[in-house]
Amino acid sequence: MKIQQVSVEKLIPFARNSRTHSDKQVAEIAASIKEFGWTNPILVDGDKGIIAGHGRLLAARKLNMDTVPVIELAHLTETQKKAYIIADNKLALNAGWDDEMLKIEIADLFADGFTLSVLGFDADELQNLLDVPEFEPATEDDQGKLDELDPKWIACPHCGKEFDARQA
Repeated sequence: MKIQQVSVEKLIPFARNSRTHSDKQVAEIAASIKEFGWTNPILVDGDKGIIAGHGRLLAARKLNMDTVPVIELAHLTETQKKAYIIADNKLALNAGWDDEMLKIEIADLFADGFTLSVLGFDADELQNLLDVPEFEPATEDDQGKLDELDPKWIACPHCGKEFDARQA
């Protein structure tokens, strides 16, 4: 396999591509390309028809790029090409996350001052991954005076008698 630089204008999107790309997602892909460079070539058939990378092409156009890296897969039959267009997208969706490891990695990136928005997670997802609680400090009305303890009455589960737990 050889990576070639090909003019954006020469690439032909697959007319029956079942994968969609919202404007938001294309902007996310463009932001990723700006941050990390071009890391994943567009896959094309022998006639420059796109097999995989429709979103990357849209992002390249958004970034006003003239050429993009391409790998030609001319060996695929028409049936294999159609199947791979679907498989390439679906197989990526079938992956999961190790949530604890993801939280660790996100927290490390945050601590390093990295711009987390280029990772593709929305603000709520990042908030949940960072486990940063959003609350104001409690007031004296909320929690009482800390130097004056109220009796903490609890009931014995066996006899039902109530007593002050602080004196137990």
